[in-house]
This record gives sequence, structure tokens and C-alpha cells, in this order.
Amino acid sequence: MKNRTHGVILFFAMILGVVGIALTVGGAYLAPLGGSWYYAPTGFGLMVSAYLLFKNKIAGIWVYMAVFALSMIWAIIEVGFSFWPLVPRIVTFIFLGAIALMIVPFFKEERPKNTRGFVLGGVMLAFGFVAYFTMMFQPHDIVRNDFSVKSGKATAATNDAGNNWISYGRTGEGNRYAPFDQINRSNVHELEVAWIARTGDIANQSENKQDQNTPLFIDGTLYQCSATSRVTALNGSNGEILWQFSPEADSPFWKRCRTLGYYDPGENDDCGPRIILATIDTRLISLRASDGKICESFDKNGVVDLTEGMGKVIPGFLVPTTGPFVVGDKIVLGSWVADNYSVGEPSGAVRAYDAKTGVQIWAWDLGNPSITNFPPAGETYTRGTPNVWSAMAFDLGLNMVYLPLGNATPDYYGGKRRDFDDEYNASVVALDLDTGRRVWHFRTVNHDIWDYDLPAQPVLVDMPDGNGGTTPALIQITKRGQIFVLDRRTGEPVTKVEQRQAPKEDGTAEGEYYAETQPYSVGMPAIGTEPLSEKRMWGATPIDHMLCRISFKQARYDGEFTTQSLKETIIYPGNNGGFNWGSASVDQERNMLIVNDMRVPVSAHLIRREDMDPNTKPDAHASLSTMFGLPYGHKLVNYMSPIGIPCLEPPWGTISGIDLASRQLIWQQPAGTAMDYSIGTIQPRLGFFVGMPSLGGPMTTKGGIVFHGGTQDYYLRAYDVETGEVLWRGRLPSGAQSTPMSYIDGHTGRQFVVTTASGARYNQNDWGDYIVAFALPNKK
Repeated sequence: MKNRTHGVILFFAMILGVVGIALTVGGAYLAPLGGSWYYAPTGFGLMVSAYLLFKNKIAGIWVYMAVFALSMIWAIIEVGFSFWPLVPRIVTFIFLGAIALMIVPFFKEERPKNTRGFVLGGVMLAFGFVAYFTMMFQPHDIVRNDFSVKSGKATAATNDAGNNWISYGRTGEGNRYAPFDQINRSNVHELEVAWIARTGDIANQSENKQDQNTPLFIDGTLYQCSATSRVTALNGSNGEILWQFSPEADSPFWKRCRTLGYYDPGENDDCGPRIILATIDTRLISLRASDGKICESFDKNGVVDLTEGMGKVIPGFLVPTTGPFVVGDKIVLGSWVADNYSVGEPSGAVRAYDAKTGVQIWAWDLGNPSITNFPPAGETYTRGTPNVWSAMAFDLGLNMVYLPLGNATPDYYGGKRRDFDDEYNASVVALDLDTGRRVWHFRTVNHDIWDYDLPAQPVLVDMPDGNGGTTPALIQITKRGQIFVLDRRTGEPVTKVEQRQAPKEDGTAEGEYYAETQPYSVGMPAIGTEPLSEKRMWGATPIDHMLCRISFKQARYDGEFTTQSLKETIIYPGNNGGFNWGSASVDQERNMLIVNDMRVPVSAHLIRREDMDPNTKPDAHASLSTMFGLPYGHKLVNYMSPIGIPCLEPPWGTISGIDLASRQLIWQQPAGTAMDYSIGTIQPRLGFFVGMPSLGGPMTTKGGIVFHGGTQDYYLRAYDVETGEVLWRGRLPSGAQSTPMSYIDGHTGRQFVVTTASGARYNQNDWGDYIVAFALPNKK
């Protein structure tokens, strides 16, 4: 007998059948793993519904609506009314429910006499679906707590910088605080593009060229460096390029220049004020700030060879990615060392040079403290030690420079680490500026085998002590989402730190050893550190949501510090953070700490040496780490769903405000939207406000504003520093990985907010070479 089922019903039945089979099979696999029992019976119910609909039975609609109702109840029981966790649990079912009710009139044999009620119900569900979908474009998971400003004051270093931005974090304190209020909360909505400049050196992630630069501004001129170490000087009033200098530098991978240095030797100097450049091919160059010409009185014809004392340096294995720091009359420099290719890579030694002459003054080699400057003839600095790839801070009053240390490479297996590697990994170290000798150090991870380098510039603050006074403190943010506050004179914790029991190993990594405890900064809020669970897995649909839950139950996860293993292991926070190199900002006059973070777990496992290709070429931060010289290699990828989105529920990045007086989280916002996110080279242009992983850091101003642009969408945003409310956003020509800066231009009297915008990290499109300045309308 010919099947009289309408084609619309058949098509809907086919969809339910496919979804039902997937959920049944996947659910039957998930439940024995200790996961949710929801999926298998739900899938079976959908299959029954599909079968009945195929047979032209109205009962198929009732079965589906029963599955729909039970799914709603299950979703609310499991995650309550949290917006994003509900998306994969209910949105698809709402959509299918709307269709189910609206196709009732297409039944030929068992059609109810009055189908209006069904259609009306379907329309209502359709409206519900549209409403929920529309809400995806609005921010959720916003935190706002009551807050009373505890007034502080700008420091001497902040005031001494005048209208300028003289160092990476504006001053050596690294506060990224601009004491200007021409742009303020009442008028920031009027900001407009004042000028856009292009340097001619286009960033390109496929070539590992990424623009992460925060320009300097000194006496009317803006100084920027590109990923390939090209320096551009611009008129701060209008963006006109005044001069450019290209050192013709190249490196096989990891091309960056986050900052330049500025040094003024005073009068009676042939070169005058200088711009200090550390190139990606290991040169330190002094340029005249006036015209970009090399200052030939600096060391050897204006150039210092940074490989001196290092021994063999393979091109690309030693790169000063952050840049030089001019500290008084010295240039202090660390370098990034290629991660995870092999043992015995170049040293992480930190060196200081006379800012005028380029003569090396001291060196700090943590593996051999007897070396105070150059190594003895025939020797090198200790190879493979923890290095300083991020930005330093300094306190000229205390005569100290503060170093955020990384790890001894390779990162993921520590069975052959030396005692000093473990002693200094992931540590803040204070050095005496005159001698380069260690004054104190504080370790934030014990025996780091997770690549939990200290990625961010320390921030120096006058920390309210609760008794009307302040403590000279150092704030160190970490990839773990922990915020450590130390007395910068001694390294002792200002806020409570406790050691907690660490997870045990699974026994598969032979020769490895493990720390029994790990330090936690319990006296400050931790950001984005809630442990993972099956419930927190996510996906855009029930199917990829279920697949993420399956992969989670299949993998090892014992909480933070889950040990490396030959088995698939989930690590959270991942090696990108948490917090990263954008660092933090402090509004000194309101005692507010502003941080941005990312929340993307990683999936990792060790690989036996015999299973690694011995001919693998170096590739910095590749998913496959060869780790030659150790018993294992390592593979690490972001923990993503089959359709390429994180398996963890949103937000995947936030920006937060913390009151330093009460040490409480005051507000938190998701960091931007998916508007410009690309899947491969395709940009769906769906601006879901999920909060995206962010890299570039925040800047605060006296006007009560936080500026942040390091999101995945192409916007610079202004937030109220006290409430987190978004006050304004300005469109950029491309994504930004940089931290914005601000200055008062002496010629026009205008306050400018400037950011570089040459491409977002996780986007394959729209790479550029832009410097964008915003200002209030020029009413003259």
C-alpha cells in the first residue's frame, strides 16, 4: 500500500531519526563511562517519534512533545537557568518543537479537527526560539557587586611621565594608567577615529608575524615597532609618518615586538634621545629619536650582538619578543627561547647594558651565580634555564627590577630538570639594578610541567593595608588565573597564599617526579578557575554537546595540575591562560585592578620517543612538541568540539574589575563577541556575545574608563571602571592583540587613545598594519 505520509512530515521524521540515532548511540556509550543517562533514552524517544511520524501517526507528535518536556525539565535540573549552558540543552528542541506543532495540519488520516491550537503553539515556540536566539547577541554572566571607591593617588612615577607614555606599561610600574580625564565617562560616547596610519609591514599569522605592540609617545612623537622589528615614528597629532627604520631582520618563527625602549642621555650627546630596539634576529640597536638613524657610538657601530656568551644559537631559538626595558641609565633585556624542541636550548640569562654606550654591565645567570657579566673564556651562560620572555617592571627608588620567569624548556616533562630549574620556574625574581644579583624570588608553581610561565608584566602598586596606609606591593597575574600580591621589597606575600595538595600521577610517565603541593593565592579573587565537570561541557547542538561530554569522560582530568600522561589528559587552565602577556592595569586613584582572561582547556598527552619522527623541524608553539633529549614528546591542542568551538561553556574570555582595598571582585563582563571570528577563512558574522579569548591587556584612565581591544572582534571598548558597564565601542579595521595607550598631544591639546590593529590571534582574515587613534571631536 502506498505510504500517504506528507513529504513535510517525512522530512521532519528523517531529521528526528538522524538526531535520535546519534543520541542513542552516543548516549549508550556515555552512560557506562559514568556520564549522564539522559541521552540514550532521549535518542530512543526521538527514534520512536520518527517511526510513528513516518507511519503518518499523530502519536509521533505527542511522543516528541513528551521528549521535549522531559528535556526541558532535565536541563533546568542540571544547570538551572544559566543562559549559555541551556543553549545546547534546549534551543534545538524548541526549534524542533515549533516545527512539530506546525506540521500537524499536514496529517492526512489522524489530523485533529481543530489544528489551530497546534499551529498557535508552534508559532509561540518559534517566537520563543527567535527570542532566545536574539538574546545570544546580548552579554550574559555579568557580575556587578556593590562598590565604594577607596581613594588612592597617582604615584610619583605616573606624574613624572607627564603627558607621555614612556615605557611598555606607561612607566616602569606597569600600571597602564593614564592620568588624563579629558575623555571621561560623560563624553566617551563621542569618541571618533582621529587618524589611521599604516606602517607597510602587514602582520600574517601564517608567517608567525603578529602585531602585539603598544607604542611609546614622547614629546609629540609616537614610536611603534612591527613584528619584523621595523620602527615607525609618527606625528602624534595626525599620524603622519616621520621616519621609518628597518633592520632587515628575520626569524623562522615567532616574530613579535611588543615594545621599544626610550632613553634620554641629556645634553651634550651626539645622538640625543634614543629609541632602543631589540630585533627578532638577536641585535640590540640604538636609534636617534629625531630621525631614526643608527647611533654609531652605541657599542659596535650602534649594534650589540645578543648572542655573545650564549654559545650556539640556531636562528629563531633566541628572540627578544617583548623588547628592551630602559631602567634609569641601563637597558635590561630578557628573551624568549624556542619552546619544547629540545633540551639544551639557549640560556635564559638576563643582561643589562649601559643605555648610552651599549657596554654590557652585568648578567644574571640563575644556573651559575658566579657569572656576574660575561662567562669565562670557552664557557657559555647556563643553557636551557628558565627565561624572561614577558615584560619586566622596575622600582628606581628600591633599585630593583622585577622579572616574570618562564620555565626550563621543554615544558611538559621535568624528569631531568636541574635543582635550579625547579627553584626558579614560574617565579617572580627581584634583581639589584646595580649588580644584577638576586634580592628575592617567589615561585608560583612547584615543578611546572604545564607551561605555566609567568606571562605578564608585574604591576607595582601602593596596596591599601586596611589601616589607612599602604604597602609597596607587586601584583603578579598568572596563566592559572591566580593573582599573587607580594611585598616588592622582600617578596613576602601581602595577601594570603596557601599550599594545597596536588593531584597524584597516573604512573605512565617514567622518570617524572611531582610536587606534593601547589601554591594558591586565597587572599585575592581567582578568575576563571572553577574546576571542569561533565556538566560544564558545551556544544552548539545536543550532538556535539554529547560528544564533548563523551570525550571529557574518556580523558584524564583530576582538577588543576592534572599530571601529564601517556593517556589523553585535559588541562585547565590551559597553557595560554588564564591571564597572558597583556598584563593588568591599575586605576591608581580608585584602587581598581583590571584584568582580562581566557578560558580554553587543552587536551594533551605524552608520546614515547620511539613514536616521534626524529626529522621533525622546529616549529614554535606547534601542537606537536618534539622535546628531543627527553624520553617523550608531547602533543597539545585546544579542547574543541567537532565543529571547532571550545567544549567548555561560555564565556571563553572576560574582563574583570577587582577592588584592591576590599580585595573583592566588583564586576565582570564577557570579553567581546564572535562577530569577526573565522572558521578557517569563513566569517559567519554572528555576533554571539559569548566572551572570546583575549590577549592584549586593559588600560585605565583618570576619566574613570577602562579601554580594552584585545578581543576576537574588531572593536576597542570603553568600560566604566567602577561598574564594568560598556560605555562605547569603536570599530577597528582589523582585530587587535595589543594593549591600548593614551597621551595628551602638546600641539593640539587633545587626548588620544591609540591601539595597533593588525589581526586577531584566532582569526585567519583581515591581517593588516594599522595604527588607529581615537579622540573627542575637534571643535576648534
